[in-house]
Amino acid sequence: MPKKKKTKKLKKIKKAKNEKSVVKLKDKKSNISSSDEKPEIKKIKKQPTEKRIYNLKDFVVYPKHGVGKITSIEKATIGEIDIQFYKILVEKEKLTLTVPINQQSKLRPISSINQINKCVSILKTKPKIKRTMWSRRAQEYDQKINSGKIYELAEVVKDLNKNTDIIADQSYSERQLFEKAYERLKSEFEAVLKISPEEVQKKMDKALGRTKLSEEIQ
Repeated sequence: MPKKKKTKKLKKIKKAKNEKSVVKLKDKKSNISSSDEKPEIKKIKKQPTEKRIYNLKDFVVYPKHGVGKITSIEKATIGEIDIQFYKILVEKEKLTLTVPINQQSKLRPISSINQINKCVSILKTKPKIKRTMWSRRAQEYDQKINSGKIYELAEVVKDLNKNTDIIADQSYSERQLFEKAYERLKSEFEAVLKISPEEVQKKMDKALGRTKLSEEIQ
């Protein structure tokens, strides 16, 4: 009798072990099959685009470089993504920019005639004289120049205008900032008014009161 009980117990233990091993095998198989199932990868075929508002040969303003002209609209595939971009020639700096169409928020269209007229009015006002250190003022002027905002650009030209071409009347850095702002503003005047650089310079110098000085010298 005791032998029969022992054999029954042994059979039960073996059965339990076999059941556990079967469960383990099933678990392993399910893990293997789940690891074999690769997640579906969705490829981005086209870049997200903003509404295109510029065409070939349009003049645009890129804040850090000023007025440029769109010379071409091109396509390229980078990492299986189709990208469209503008090629923009900034003639004053002899520079060609590549701007993706989905980043065109960095660009702005050139000003309207009304905005140019307002700039002329700003140039006619008296310059603001600040008592702060030149290094701080220079930083503020540089930020305004690179902001891409035409009214801020006109303010820098007006504030740094000395009504003179005598180098001794301006520090080197002051003159550099004035010339940078003046040329940026002048290039936008040219693009909007569609007149020669000489005529634009006369218009700006008249507003700044620089023509009186040149007449006196002559």
